Amino acid sequence: MLVCIPDVLSKREVAEFRRIMDAADWEDGRSTAGAQSAMVKHNEQLPPDSDVARELGQRVVSALTAHPRFLSAAIPLQIFPPLFNRYAAAGGHHFGVHVDNAVRGDHLTGLRIRTDLSVTLFLAEPEDYDGGELVIEDTSHEVKLPAGHHVLYPSSSLHMVTPVTRGARVASFFWLQSMIRDTHARSMIFDLDTAIQDLADRIGRDDPSTVKLTGIYHNLIRYWAEV
Repeated sequence: MLVCIPDVLSKREVAEFRRIMDAADWEDGRSTAGAQSAMVKHNEQLPPDSDVARELGQRVVSALTAHPRFLSAAIPLQIFPPLFNRYAAAGGHHFGVHVDNAVRGDHLTGLRIRTDLSVTLFLAEPEDYDGGELVIEDTSHEVKLPAGHHVLYPSSSLHMVTPVTRGARVASFFWLQSMIRDTHARSMIFDLDTAIQDLADRIGRDDPSTVKLTGIYHNLIRYWAEV
């Protein structure tokens, strides 16, 4: 399941993020890569333990967890502290085909999660750079979204970032562990929730059919959830 969600950050918020990030020090992106990923990863990132990365990361999480569509698609149990990367044409930056590590640990907080879903939050406008598409091979999707939009996709997917040939691609990226471990179950629950919201808009939330389906939705989460 691949879900694109618009306007997680406003244009004003994106501009503020970029102003802060542009003034910060960057490091080789391979510092957080696994053994296989490090061989094909060529980019820069904000040091994960820096005050800038942590503060901006908290703002990203706050924005995401206030977004109903994100909560519906992810049903998050734990969210890894967001990281921030930059792919610059001058550095020939790209990220070859890889799969994300199954488990991620944060030594500052002691958080340890199973990576069910990967998140990319775009912080540069598509017209500001060439290349830099997120290619998710399992779903045959190429993703390049406006700044402030984000995409959510299975961490088990083989994926890559194509070479940036002009400008710079700037983004936040991270992972989460969902309460619903099974991908197909999570997808069905998301589809059900979307249908319920559409039905509620047309016939009302207090209609018996809406109430019954809402009960089924919560009971399915109760059945499948791991907390």
